[in-house]
Order: sequence, then C-alpha cells, then structure tokens
Amino acid sequence: MLAFILQRLIQALIVMVTVAFIAFLLFQYVGDPVVFLLGQDATKEQIDLLRADLGLDQPFFVQFGHFLVNALQGEFGLSLRQGAKVSRLIAERLPATLELAMVAASLALVIGIPMGVYAALRRGTWASQFIMTVSLLGVSLPTFLIGILLILVFAVVLGWFPSFGRGEVVQMGWWSSGLMTAKGWHHIVLPAVTLAIFQLTLIMRLVRAEMLEVLRTDYIKFARARGLSNRAIHFGHALKNTLVPVMTITGLQLGGLIAFAIITETVFQWPGMGLLFIQAVTFADIPVMAAYLCLIALIFVVINLIVDLLYFVVDPRLRVGKPGGH
Repeated sequence: MLAFILQRLIQALIVMVTVAFIAFLLFQYVGDPVVFLLGQDATKEQIDLLRADLGLDQPFFVQFGHFLVNALQGEFGLSLRQGAKVSRLIAERLPATLELAMVAASLALVIGIPMGVYAALRRGTWASQFIMTVSLLGVSLPTFLIGILLILVFAVVLGWFPSFGRGEVVQMGWWSSGLMTAKGWHHIVLPAVTLAIFQLTLIMRLVRAEMLEVLRTDYIKFARARGLSNRAIHFGHALKNTLVPVMTITGLQLGGLIAFAIITETVFQWPGMGLLFIQAVTFADIPVMAAYLCLIALIFVVINLIVDLLYFVVDPRLRVGKPGGH
C-alpha cells in the first residue's frame, strides 16, 4: 500500500512540474508582460528597470525556479488586466466554480446511476429504450446549445429561473456560498443542469453497459444457482462490481466538470474561474492563464490520486502481490 501511494505521488509530482513548465512558457512566448504593464509608450530605461525588478533578465531556468517557488506559495503575480493579485482573483472565483461542479456532479450521480441500472435490468422495455434515446441527445448536443435552450424555455418563456448571475451569496471567511440562500439555489439550477446533462448521460450509459457485462459473468450465474433473490444479485453483487470502473470515470469527470465549466459559466455569466479564464484569454492576461492552468492540473491530480486509492481499496485484485508472492 505504501509503495502504491509513493508511486502515485511521484507520478503526480512529475505531472505538476510538467504543467508548471508549460504554464511558465506562457510568460516567455505569449506576449511580454513588461509591455503589458508599462504600455507601448514606455522608454527603454523603464522597460529595463521593470524587467530587472521582475527578474526577467535572469537565465531561463533561474526564472523557472522562481516561478516554481512562487507557485508553491500560490503566488502568480499581478493580473495584467485588473492589476490585482492573481491569487486573490482565483480565491474570489473558486467557490462559485466548485459549488457549480459539485451540484452538477451530484445530479449526474443521483440520477445517472439509477437510470443506468434500470435501463440494464429492464432492457428491451419501452421505458429503457426511451431512456437510451434521450441519453443520445444528452451526449450529442453541445453544452452551449443545451444552456441556450434551457434559458429560452425556463427563463424567457416560462420565467421560472433567472438566466444569469449567482444570486445572493453568504460570505464565510474567504468562502462565498450561494447554497445557503434560496436565491442562490434558484440561480444555480439552470447552469448546474446544463453542466450535468453530458456527465449524467455518460454515467448512465456506462452503468448500463457495465451492469449488462457483469450480469453475464459466471459468479452471477452461480449466485442464481444458489437461490439468491434478484434484489440480492442485482444490488448486492452486480451493482457493487459495476461501480468499480464507474468510480474511476466519475472521479475524472468531476475534474472535467471543474475544468470545462468554462462554456457553462460563459453562457450563464456565472462568476467562476471559467469566466475569469475566458476574460484572461481575451485580454492575454498571462498570469491568470498560468494560474488557472496550474490549479486545474492540481485538481485533476488530486482527484485522480484519490480515485486510485479508492480503486485500490475496492478492488482486491490490485492488492495481490507479484506472482509467487503472498
């Protein structure tokens, strides 16, 4: 177990250093931050002085070392567009994105897993066929189109939900939460559903496929021969083994929800990190882009590490030693 954890930690460290290097290259090859800060009318003396103050006159790998040290402390400099510390901007936007992703992930799991199980156990019925047909739409339609359609129907035509913003939030230290107020929940419904639909249909189809595969295995046939009830077979044996690969995919998809909430946040003007990143790309705000890249990579690495550990705990085959060992 310890060797497994150390191996995963080393892999995570390598990934993070690689991503940090890619983020650092943004500073080197995507515009000149000195020109962004001083403007086109700055003199050569002003440019040289600021470049020395920022350490940009030092060798490449020395600059990268300073970048790594600052990144470990959560510091990525000042936003070229807003003039504020990037760490403060990220801290202000992070709660909105995490809450949106967690609500969307909860919807995808709570609805997707039961629907996948039902579609597998009731294969061939009209209800199962209807679920699979609808799931094709969820997988095929782009997120921005789903968001626009939901806004048109539920915000414009019916007027049930607001079409933009986060609503009323409660400040708890540095964390701001919209889940503590009724208006916050009212505002999060449409963007959460938009973000969850693709994940929901993906989980549902995966659960159905894995469930059908597990139900054809020999140990399920043996369980039936022993006289176990359908409930015990379906939910005590089949579903438990079905969720092992589903757990892996779901963990990675949670990271994807956070990373790819950009489109949803843009459509609904949700004040999260995705909207901040889009604005940073528009204005070539390199420090914000680099910080976003590193943070998303860190989230993926942490989630992947947790999923690997859970997979190690759930699947006993991973705990078996090498051939000849005990």
